[in-house]
Amino acid sequence: MSAIKRIIPMLDRVLVKRAETLTTTKGGIVLPEKAQGKMMEGTVIAVGPGARNAQTGEHITPAVKEGDRILLPEFGGTKVEMEDKKEYLLFRESDILAKLE
Repeated sequence: MSAIKRIIPMLDRVLVKRAETLTTTKGGIVLPEKAQGKMMEGTVIAVGPGARNAQTGEHITPAVKEGDRILLPEFGGTKVEMEDKKEYLLFRESDILAKLE
């Protein structure tokens, strides 16, 4: 049983699972690791309560929610490895490029 039940990112941070990279072409050719590009797409796993407004101190509601597909920058984010041996990334909401529909 996992000791971590749920992760709630702080403030405007978003926990993302990057989409898997393609390891074979449509023709069946296996791509070496160096030839595989980083996937620029991911799925939102968890969202913090939002950044604080400097004047009122209230949270600014994030534009993304759990389950959204988003477009990510090629570099950046903080790598987080969970107990399930899967790798996730923490981004600030402002670092996310777009929401995919």
